[in-house]
Amino acid sequence: MSSSCALDYEQDFYYEEDKCGMVTSSRTVTLKKDANNLIGISIGGGAPNCPCVYLVQIFEDGPAFTDGNLESGDEIVRVNCVSVKGKTRSEVARMIQAAKDEVRIDFNKLHADPKQGKTLDIILKKVKHKIVENVSSDTADALGLSRAILCRDSLVKRLEELEKNTSTYKGLIYQMSSLLNAQFNMAEVYREFGDIFCEIGSREPHVSSAEAFMNFGQVHRGMEKRTLTMIELLRPTINDLNTFLNKAVPDTRLTLKKYLDAKFEYLSYCLKIKEMDDEEAAVAALQEILYRVETGNYEYRLMLRSRQEAKKRFSKLRSDVLVKLELLDQKRVQDIAYQLHRFVSVISQYHSECQAQMEPMRNLFPIEVDLSLVSFDYNPSGQLPADGEDEEENEIACNEQQLVDDDTNLIDISCLDVNDNCSSSSNADLLKF
Repeated sequence: MSSSCALDYEQDFYYEEDKCGMVTSSRTVTLKKDANNLIGISIGGGAPNCPCVYLVQIFEDGPAFTDGNLESGDEIVRVNCVSVKGKTRSEVARMIQAAKDEVRIDFNKLHADPKQGKTLDIILKKVKHKIVENVSSDTADALGLSRAILCRDSLVKRLEELEKNTSTYKGLIYQMSSLLNAQFNMAEVYREFGDIFCEIGSREPHVSSAEAFMNFGQVHRGMEKRTLTMIELLRPTINDLNTFLNKAVPDTRLTLKKYLDAKFEYLSYCLKIKEMDDEEAAVAALQEILYRVETGNYEYRLMLRSRQEAKKRFSKLRSDVLVKLELLDQKRVQDIAYQLHRFVSVISQYHSECQAQMEPMRNLFPIEVDLSLVSFDYNPSGQLPADGEDEEENEIACNEQQLVDDDTNLIDISCLDVNDNCSSSSNADLLKF
């Protein structure tokens, strides 16, 4: 360390700090300035109210952001070996601007847990931001949440469009599934027709008729196979649509909800810091100093660090959501169109093949059948008996047969004299009967 740095260090004044349970460590970083003679930081604190100068914000794409050592809430101790104790933030800014090409900064690294900054006040502010997400600007201002207007971005509208597309895909999948179920039932009908006509052909004694029935049955069996093949070809289309609907869309929706939660948290920290700035300005107007300010403003610096971490999560999730939404749009425009085209092509080819297969059967009928060669009897009159006529004829025949049986057992006893003493054993037997 040079003699000037040692002299500045000896002239440092000491003060009591309230670090709120946080610790610091000394570090050094050397930054090269950009073309605008800047290192990409903003500072706060300093004399006369605050005993230290600290980093408020690290701007993206700046030298400090690219280097990654400095973070919001860190305390600047020296600039190019010159102490900043007792200096205002304007004086410190001029010291940094006066450096040529590069600047050396000695700083105290603030080791703070971002969860420590997530207080009940931050949670309540996040809930309020969620409530005012869909309200007008005037209502948000009336609730004291005018910054909630920043919540309105294009991604929320993209979520609404995604929900509409989801309902469309559900209807599309339902219609396709219903069509395939109907085709499967039709395949069962084709199979039954084929089995019946083939069985008739196998029992038909006439050769030409048997061949005609067999051909007609085989055609229906072939149509059953074509129908099942068509269903298997279209099954991947429905599976792909289900994957898009049940995996890709819910995953994007979940990522978008995480993004909204991170955004609300980031805006809550922004609102909290603004309230603390307003409080400090109001007290300064009364020529007073806040306790947290005169003891190092560590509570404020904790909020700065928490806001920085929340912004990192917010930016990362926003990038992820944009990528996923872009992929979904490409899949909806390209892949979905391809799947629908394939679906229509397979259905069209299936009907064309079925028509070509049925075309030779157009002149098959009528089929001549010689009923004299069959093994069963038939009614030569060609008339069917009326309902109940067969039962009546059977009943009459049974009654007539019963009467005949009764007549054989009847005995005429009108010529017999009951007073005669017949000694004939046959007559005695007849009387006894």
